[in-house]
Amino acid sequence: MPRLAANLSTMFTELPFLERFGAAAACGFRAVEFLFPYAESLEAVAEAKRAAGVGVALFNLPAGDFAAEERGMAALAGRDEDFQQSLETALPYARALDARRLHVMAGIAPSGSRRHYIGNLRKAADFFQPYGIGLTIEPINRRDMPGYHLSYQADAISVLDEVGRQNLRLQMDFYHCQIMEGDLLRRLEANLSYISHIQIAGVPDRCEPDSGEVSYERLLPKLDSLGYAGWVGCEYRPRARTADGLAWAAPYGIQAPAA
Repeated sequence: MPRLAANLSTMFTELPFLERFGAAAACGFRAVEFLFPYAESLEAVAEAKRAAGVGVALFNLPAGDFAAEERGMAALAGRDEDFQQSLETALPYARALDARRLHVMAGIAPSGSRRHYIGNLRKAADFFQPYGIGLTIEPINRRDMPGYHLSYQADAISVLDEVGRQNLRLQMDFYHCQIMEGDLLRRLEANLSYISHIQIAGVPDRCEPDSGEVSYERLLPKLDSLGYAGWVGCEYRPRARTADGLAWAAPYGIQAPAA
């Protein structure tokens, strides 16, 4: 059965961030993911995780000035010191939260930035390898994030092959892939050996994965038959209160707590 992780940056947003850990656990989620924990102290986030009894499946390295629409620094020339600092900032959070996977955002950068991107990914993979921490790269659709450096699955596979580090893998987000390319099942089958994390959301509205273009009721069971054992991050924006929209997840042991 697919293992679902609640994305606390998009789900349970009716609550303060630190309260979302417990809310996710009350609905049956055994793990969570999120974009950035850095606005909260390491101690506060670690205590929220401990109290809720959940694991942390994934979070992102610092992505630069998010308010100024920076979306990562790995492919940005002239930001080497900032990128190195992002590694050093994320490490203590990852260790305190026992998070074994971090997402490295490429950034809004031209296609000619590939050499710089490759070098930074090698640097990041080598930095985290002694701690047993894996990294991911994620193709992101250009409708939601115009100019993002990495948008196609094949490009990501090419990058992974060139970087050549065992602790750097593919984060396949079915929402982004459907918008850019479609053919989700065949791409999943072809790239499974590269994938260490999957994310889902309804297409095109990025709401609960119970409507729209993607038939998750058929796609998710394929993960078991293909032998995928990683987490499936629910990175969607609920239409209303998060707990009210969990009927789709009942087959996977997730449901609103009894009143």
